[in-house]
Amino acid sequence: MTIKISIDCMGGDHGPAVTVAAAVAFAKREPDVEFLLVGLEENIHAELKKNHASQHPRIKVIHASETVEMDDPIEVALRRKKDSSMRVAVTQVKEGNAQACVSAGNTGALMAVSRYVLKTMQGVDRPAIFGMLPNQKNKPTYMLDLGANVDCEPLHLHQFAIMGSVLVSALEGREKPSIGLLNVGEEDIKGNDVVKKTAQLLRADHERGLLNFYGNVEGNDIFKGTTDIVVCDGFVGNVTLKAAEGMGRFVKTTLTEAFKSSPLNILGAIIARGALKSISRTMNPSNYNGGSLLGLRGIVFKSHGSADKYSYEWAIQRAFDAAKNDVLTRISTSMAILMPVADPATPDNNDQTAQKIA
Repeated sequence: MTIKISIDCMGGDHGPAVTVAAAVAFAKREPDVEFLLVGLEENIHAELKKNHASQHPRIKVIHASETVEMDDPIEVALRRKKDSSMRVAVTQVKEGNAQACVSAGNTGALMAVSRYVLKTMQGVDRPAIFGMLPNQKNKPTYMLDLGANVDCEPLHLHQFAIMGSVLVSALEGREKPSIGLLNVGEEDIKGNDVVKKTAQLLRADHERGLLNFYGNVEGNDIFKGTTDIVVCDGFVGNVTLKAAEGMGRFVKTTLTEAFKSSPLNILGAIIARGALKSISRTMNPSNYNGGSLLGLRGIVFKSHGSADKYSYEWAIQRAFDAAKNDVLTRISTSMAILMPVADPATPDNNDQTAQKIA
C-alpha cells in the first residue's frame, strides 16, 4: 500500500534545505511512500538537484507562491496567505491527494490553517498536539496537549484523554491504555478546579469501563512510564516538552565534554561506547520529533521548527505510520462511541483555534 504525504517544504527554521533532504532520504529507504513537495518550485528543485533526486519517480513538486513565516500572526497565515506552502500542503489532504501532511512551520498558524481546511471531528471542540516522551521502561509516554491550547476547561481535557486513548489503542494495539492526569500531587484534593473537575469526568468514564483512568500523576511519572498517556493543558505540556528536550541535550553535551576532558576519560568513553550510544538513542529529542494534530478530519503532523534532517525524518515516519495504520478511520469510529455530546446551549466562548507558544 502506497502512502502519499504532502510536505510543507518552506516551513521551519531551515526550509527546503532540511525538508526536501529529509523527504528524499525517507523515499530512498521506504518504497511504499510518495511525496508531494509543496513550496517555491525553484527552491525545491534546487534542493532536489543537490540531493540527486531531480527525476525521482515518487516525488512530485507542487508550487505555492507564499510562505508562512515563523513569526507571522495567525490572522496573516489564515486570511492573507491563501497560497502558502502550509495551506496548500494541508489542502492536499483535504482533497484526497495525500493521506498525511507534515510541516515544521509556525505552530499556531498550522493549527489554525489545518482546522479551517480540514475541520474538526464530530464532538471535538479543540484539536490538541499529541506527542511522545521517553521513559525508563524503554517505551514512549504519550502526552497531550503539547501546545495548541493554553487555557482549557474540564471538557477539553476530557476530550484530549478520549482522543489520546483511541490513538494509542490504534498505534499500540492496546485495548484500554492507561491515562494519567498531570497534577501537582497524586491526591484527589490537590490541583486547581479545572484538574479536579477533569478527574471527576475521567473517573466516571473509568467506572463505566470506557477509559482506563489511573488517576493523578506528577511530572516525574512521565519519565517513569507510570501511565501510557499523560493529559494536561497546552501551556503545561509545551513547557514540559521543551524542558525535557533541553535536559536531554544538556546531559548529552555534559557527558561529551566530560569524556573529552582527559586521556583517561577518553579511554573510559571508548570502553563504554555501547552504553553511551544506548543512552544517546534514548535521550535524543530528535528521536521523538513529530506531534499529531489530533482531532482533525485529516492527518497532520507538526515537526519542531528547528529540526535537522534526521529529526524531520522522524516526523515523516510518524505521519507515515499513522496513515498506514488508518488511524483516522479508527479514531473517528471510536470517538463516535466515546465522545460525550456537547450541549449546544453552552458554547465554548473561549474557543481559540490555536495559541502560538512553541
